[in-house]
Formats: sequence, C-alpha cells, structure tokens
Amino acid sequence: MKRLRSRGYLPHLEDRKAVYFVTFRLADSLPKELTIQLRREKEAIEKADTAGTTALGDNGRLQELRALLRKAERCLDGGVGRCDMRDSRAAQIVADAIRHFHGSRYELFAWCVMPNHVHVLFSPMGEHTLGSILHSWKSYSALKVNKVLARTGHFWQREYFDHLVRSEASSRKFMEYIRDNPKRAGLRNWPWVGVL
Repeated sequence: MKRLRSRGYLPHLEDRKAVYFVTFRLADSLPKELTIQLRREKEAIEKADTAGTTALGDNGRLQELRALLRKAERCLDGGVGRCDMRDSRAAQIVADAIRHFHGSRYELFAWCVMPNHVHVLFSPMGEHTLGSILHSWKSYSALKVNKVLARTGHFWQREYFDHLVRSEASSRKFMEYIRDNPKRAGLRNWPWVGVL
C-alpha cells in the first residue's frame, strides 16, 4: 500500500516492500537560498496534491525542479559546508550506523558516506519504515559524531530526499551512482562506500 507523507521540505512516497534511494545531508551543506527555493517547490507540490492536480505536470515547473536538484547535487559534490565526514572518525560512525541493522531492519544494497552527505539504497523489512530507519541512522550518528568531534548543534538537515525505485534497471543505475559518487566528486581512494 502506497502513501504520501510529508515531513519538512519534500513529500515522501512510501510503500511496503519497496526499495528506496535516499540522500541525507549535513545541516550546512546547501546555501540558504537554494534551501528556500527547494522549500517553495515542495509547497507548490503539496498545494497541487491537496487540490487534486499535479504541480509537476507543468513542463516548465518540472524543468525548474530538475535544475534545482542538479544545483543541489553540485553543491553536495563540491563540498559545501563544514564537511565533517572528511574526518574518518565521523565517517566511520555514520557508515557503522548504516550497516548495523542490515538483515534485521532493512536489506542494504549500496551506501556511500560523502564529506557532507550520504546516499543509501535499501529496502525496509517487517514493520520498519523509511522514516523510522532514517531517524535511527541520523539521531544515533548525530549524537556520536557531535561527541567525538566536540561540536554542538544540528548535525543533519532535518529533511532528506528519497526516491521509490520501481525497476531492476533503476536499482542498478542507483547502485552505480552511489559507487561512483566519490570519483565524480574528485575524491581519490575514498573508503566510505559499499555495494553489496
């Protein structure tokens, strides 16, 4: 059963026994102006959903959203913000959190911890949901990393981007994207990536 859920800037389509490609990022990883633009697009999508229409049906709006998402991707891969996960202690904590419940709460297919964001391809198991799994990863790792790095404040951005994977071909595409993300970002011999 599919359901649309919103928590923050982006709507989330959830489905039992689904495979998700998820990106979550550090709190300072995007410029404020871009975050505001993404919030406006989210609000337009929600208004259209409430009205029973589709905001993305408009070709111009779809093009604008794609351009915003490409800009966000460039910011993430360009290393905007503090990039706390360049510190191997922080990256290890996040990678361990992602792998910890593989096989019991979710099936993990691929993951990558970048300096200021994370990509994961996985499928929830049992009663575990997309939201509960992301909350677990983010809350556990934020507490541990803040302690290890002697920092305070928000570590992760509240919102995350998720995509419901609908085909084997899309799944392979996302696995390749995750695997190759460090190389595209100019990170040589980046150890924080796994494809299972």
